[in-house]
Amino acid sequence: MKDLINILHDEGLTLVVKSEDGMLHRYTQRGVKDLLSLVSESPEVLHGALVADKAVGKAAAACMAVGGVRQVHADVMSEPALALLQRHGVMAQYDQLVDHIINRAGDGWCPMERLSRDVDDPATIITRIKEFFTSH
Repeated sequence: MKDLINILHDEGLTLVVKSEDGMLHRYTQRGVKDLLSLVSESPEVLHGALVADKAVGKAAAACMAVGGVRQVHADVMSEPALALLQRHGVMAQYDQLVDHIINRAGDGWCPMERLSRDVDDPATIITRIKEFFTSH
């Protein structure tokens, strides 16, 4: 896991995934878009994977849980994300645990955190994320 964290930081990435077959996958999009794409289009990359991520909110955690991620490290993780990951058997570690992920402006809740706040089912959260991106 330490190697993935180093790659994440050294290469200025937002997400690094080491799939079960040992392949490294590097991503740079902000937010949950890369994880949503993976869980929707390439779930085999996430199944049994190790993940290093800059920030993990509940929406990202839902993608990881549905994708079958084995272990995740986040620089910043929200408490709801940690709880969801633990409920779904994903080993989770973080540098900083926060009440919620903030938006990019720094003045409120991240939209993904807000839309997943009152939902416990990861598949329902993913549906909400897709609906959000379709309407925005």
